[in-house]
This record gives sequence, C-alpha cells and structure tokens, in this order.
Amino acid sequence: MAQYDIIGDVHGEGTRLHQLLVSLGYRPDDHGCFRHETRTAVFVGDLVDRGPEQRLVLETVRAMVEAGSARIVMGNHELNAILWSIDDPDGSDNFLRKHSKKNRKQHRAFLDQLAKPERVEWRRWFRSLPLFLELEGLRVVHACWHDPSLAVVRAAIRHHEGQTNAFFLEAGRKGGTLYDAVETLTKGPEISLAAYGLPPFLDKGEFARSEARVRWWHPTGAKLSDLAIVGELTAAGTPYPDISAIPTREVDRSFHYSDTVPVVYGHYWRRWYPEEREDWTTYTACVDFSGSLEVTPLVAYRFEGETEIDPNHYLRWPISTT
Repeated sequence: MAQYDIIGDVHGEGTRLHQLLVSLGYRPDDHGCFRHETRTAVFVGDLVDRGPEQRLVLETVRAMVEAGSARIVMGNHELNAILWSIDDPDGSDNFLRKHSKKNRKQHRAFLDQLAKPERVEWRRWFRSLPLFLELEGLRVVHACWHDPSLAVVRAAIRHHEGQTNAFFLEAGRKGGTLYDAVETLTKGPEISLAAYGLPPFLDKGEFARSEARVRWWHPTGAKLSDLAIVGELTAAGTPYPDISAIPTREVDRSFHYSDTVPVVYGHYWRRWYPEEREDWTTYTACVDFSGSLEVTPLVAYRFEGETEIDPNHYLRWPISTT
C-alpha cells in the first residue's frame, strides 16, 4: 500500500516547508525538486496568503506535483484567488470574489509578493487542482468530506467538461447548489448562531461572525459546544455565552462523517494541544495548526495504510516534545 505524508496549510512559509520536508525524509534532486524514495507528499491546499515566501512555496509544491512526488487538493485560499480574478457580469464590483477591504487584507501577501503576470499563471495552475482526493485507503479534502457535496461537484465537472471558467462562474455565485457544495468542501459547513438565539462572535481575524464553523468530525455533535466553533468573545467584546447545554438541530448534524475510511483535512487553524484530543477521531485527522504563525507548527500526518487514525503518526516542524 502507498505511504503518504499529508501536509497541512502552508500559507507562504517556504523555509519552514523545506525544513518539514527534510524532517520527513524528502531530499531535493539535481533540479531542486523534493522527493522521497518510498513516500508521496499530499498537500491539503492553502499554499498562499499570510506568509512571506509565496513564490518559494508555490514553486516547491508545483515542482513536486509535476514530478509525481506530491499530490494536492485545492484550498479555499486558492479558490479565493481564482474567484478574485473572474469577472462577474451580474456583480456590483465585477468580480466573483469581491475586492473588499477584508478580502484584500486576506489576499494581500499573494498580491504584493507576485507580479501580475505571475499571478495569472499561478491562478491558471490553481484551476487544475482537484477539490478532493480518493487514494488507496485514504481520503483528503481541504475542509470537509461530505458525500452529497462531492456528488454535486462531480456532476458539475462532467457537465462543464472540467474545471473550466464556466464551472467557476457557477461555483462562485451564491445561492446555487454548486456554490454550496464547493464552499462545503473548501471552507466547511457553518451553523447559523441566530437560529439558536446567539449573538455574533469575534473570529481570530477579529471579524464579527454570525455563523460558526461545524465540527463535522465530532462523533455525535449532540450539543452545540460539540458542533459549533465560536470565539471567546462576542462581537460586542463580552464573554461568549455558554453553549454546552444547547441541543443541536438535526439539519446542523447532517454533515457528520460516519464512514470508516480515514480522511485527513486542513483549514481549521487548530491549536497544538494534542492532549485535548480535539484534532482527530477514529477516522478523521486535521493537519492545520496555523503554520504561518511563529508560535505554531507546520504539521504532517504520516499515513502508513492504517485503517484508523493513529495520533502517533503526527509530525510537526519545529519539532518539540511538549
């Protein structure tokens, strides 16, 4: 069985990525492409934005993918980069990804570090990235493995004969089934807090959010604290209400992963506190631990063909025993 190293969101941290690859046993060949004698790297997307080495990350990963020493799925930041550049004839500012202050801030590192012709070429490559991978005994997706959404995406790819401009025009327009499906795979499902009578909260970017990300990997999701990922403060700056006793609605539990094929994903900007056992279940493992932040690591999960997730297969850079 093939062996894979699934690498979490890199976000422009090229030097740290090279260090992680070396720690995993990958070495650059005569052309500078990282390879392993027996293993294949798998990137969960979000190569870009935030970090200082956008070009280095992109060149490193694409060389590996083209050489066959790596696979990759599209992250929401690659999707955002694609939609940022596509004209929307029905939109008020002519782009599927609005050029708002918030979106520009999120995308600034990619825009600032790469010249316009480079950005055009990289966005062309982003369009070719699959939204999910089904490997031997393993599934990989950026944010959420959800069979109904996968079915919608597969059908749209067949209809549009690939991930064409028409595919992304449909995927980038709110209100459509393809939009919802692609959002689920790349950004994860969300819960309306207003439906539970709860206020907006401040997220890690200090933006007010009235919808909370869903822990679709949670074994039951019976209580709102099991399912909803909220911040510590409300948008008004007060402590967020206790949600531990609130039962969840059936519709909000519908994204629960119940299959027995291991799935590895990124996206959720987790903390590195493995003793809390919040970041894996029997069949799911998150590998996003905010690699672009100095105090947190880049993380990989070393898949050896196991049928259940083994937390001992996590490896992080910088390496630490604490």
